[in-house]
Amino acid sequence: MCPLPLAVAAPRTPLRLLGRGLAAAMSTAGPLKSVDYEVFGRVQGVCFRMYTEGEAKKIGVVGWVKNTSSGTVTGQVQGPEEKVDSMKSWLSKIGSPSSRIDRTNFSNEKTISKLEYSNFSIRY
Repeated sequence: MCPLPLAVAAPRTPLRLLGRGLAAAMSTAGPLKSVDYEVFGRVQGVCFRMYTEGEAKKIGVVGWVKNTSSGTVTGQVQGPEEKVDSMKSWLSKIGSPSSRIDRTNFSNEKTISKLEYSNFSIRY
């Protein structure tokens, strides 16, 4: 079981947008981007998925993350371009505190007209 992070950042979404949901809040934030990713290194058994979900929610992107049978972590991120770029940086350089990221591959990067997800989730 992963220990809970010591501090949880407060959401940056204005209160007036909370009722409309994250997808509605992002629909007015400019061009949307989608990218698939796979993270290699010591990324399983180190709470990587939980921290990825937390970072995605903090940044304000949607998508998913899951472990693979080959020992990597894979997923998809969608949102405004600058937020997706922030998440790409986190997935490449930071990760969970106990992880070791050897490399992160990004693929299928494209502009999208609308979000395919309403939140960020851990898949099993």
